[in-house]
Amino acid sequence: MKKTLLTSLILATSATLAALPLTATLAAEVPAGVKLAKVQELVRGNGAEPASLDPQKIEGSPGSRIAKDLFEGLVSQDANGNIIPAVAESWEASSDNKVFTFKLRKDARWSNGEPVTAHDFVYAFQRAVDPKLASPYAWYMQIPGIVNADAIIDGKKTPDALGVAALDDHTFQVTLNKSIPFFAKLLAHQTTFPAPRKTIQKYGETWTKPGHMVSNGAYVLKSWVVNERIVLERNTQYWNNAKTVLDKVSYLPIESENSELSRYRAGEVEMTNGSTPIPLEHFKKLQKEIPDEIRVSPQIGTYYYEFNNRRAPFSDARVRKALSYTINREAIANFIVGQGEKPTYSFTPDNVNSFVKPDLNWENLSYDQRVESARTLLSEAGYDKSNPLEVTMLYNTSDAHKKVAIAIAQMWKKALGVKVTLENQEWKTFLDTRREGRFDVSRAGWIGDYNEASTMLSLLMTENGNNYARWSNSEYDNLLNKAMTVADESHRAELYQLAEQLIAEEMPVAPVYQYVTGRLVKSYVGGYPMNNPEDNVLAKDLYIMAH
Repeated sequence: MKKTLLTSLILATSATLAALPLTATLAAEVPAGVKLAKVQELVRGNGAEPASLDPQKIEGSPGSRIAKDLFEGLVSQDANGNIIPAVAESWEASSDNKVFTFKLRKDARWSNGEPVTAHDFVYAFQRAVDPKLASPYAWYMQIPGIVNADAIIDGKKTPDALGVAALDDHTFQVTLNKSIPFFAKLLAHQTTFPAPRKTIQKYGETWTKPGHMVSNGAYVLKSWVVNERIVLERNTQYWNNAKTVLDKVSYLPIESENSELSRYRAGEVEMTNGSTPIPLEHFKKLQKEIPDEIRVSPQIGTYYYEFNNRRAPFSDARVRKALSYTINREAIANFIVGQGEKPTYSFTPDNVNSFVKPDLNWENLSYDQRVESARTLLSEAGYDKSNPLEVTMLYNTSDAHKKVAIAIAQMWKKALGVKVTLENQEWKTFLDTRREGRFDVSRAGWIGDYNEASTMLSLLMTENGNNYARWSNSEYDNLLNKAMTVADESHRAELYQLAEQLIAEEMPVAPVYQYVTGRLVKSYVGGYPMNNPEDNVLAKDLYIMAH
């Protein structure tokens, strides 16, 4: 017996899903009576310069945002974050939720006019796990347990052994080792987007340059001036081009929130980054001056600090807990970022579908009580005023990250006498430093790749390539592996609670606050998705109103 898309998703989430026909797809829906501007162009702030635009090599929001305009996967998301068909018109799961079969639309085409086929998805999935590519998201294929993904990544099997197949040009099938009822939710992520084999084989690492790149999304890459701007233009070959309104979208890499705000006020930017908050010193004033341009919405994401669990003394859980306990989360959320961010003691945000936060003992202590416990823990680990702990704290270039880092450093010094050295690096270097484990404590943040607790908790599994804390706990791994196969949501929630308890006991990371998306958007930009909890703002869904 086969279960349809809707059945599979109902198993995966308790949220009520709109009954969509399998051919329905979100695009720019311009309300009746709205007059469109003659020039349909948008300029967006993008934070940092992306390290890559290769879907299988992207790491972080700066590249992910652009990739989702250039490429399209099997599924996409609507304005509320629900999974909807994209290149796949429909799909079905086997009764044990181990085999997923996708029927591809026949009008999907690459920007060079060639058809997008199931073979392009086979190639992309195999690329993602190929050790030769060294994708920072190879682990993403391990999380659902795609057959042979582990062995391929470990170099024990070749990429063609991966559990994916093109049954014909328009039928793509994925086979999993374990039952994953919510598997379809994982496929709106860029790592699973199709890849143009001929172009990649022709140009090698330069295939993502303007003039070389072939893409299948609503836009094509027009120009890329490093550290200045990336410009995308309409892809006339896109299957739903008739419903796309924006003709051009430009992404500007502006790391300073204050600089971005100045350029927004000057009309040089029409939508700010959103990954980092609007500077607090300006936020309240902006609420009074341009309230209709401030967009703040909940997000599946956590701002945290990660400890290098393999470097002494941070390999000692007592040291990690002492440092975490003395972070005053309420002060940071309310007075440093201050745009609705919620102080958090669990790694998983409480707005994730079907997640029920456990009652964590340390969360119920007052800040003074936590400081007292922290001093005891640090003393037991051998640190006091005569032998103070020394910490180098790493963060990437950003006014907001700098403010949080300074505040935490002061908290540690006041409460524990810790000597903190702040180290700032630009985005690409920052990623390399964390990946190579050359840090003591680092600022970090994680935005969920799909709306289910494993999108957060799997990050701390031993096999996860983005587990830069380098924490390894077999009990935790077993809990997550078991939880993700459970169809009953209440049972799955119980297992996730146990996982959160283990994080609190070991403290490999220190959660600080739950993200919100806070950005400025010009009032004439229509189609903005206020309720997408993963902050997927696709250019094809937007339009510019006459103003």
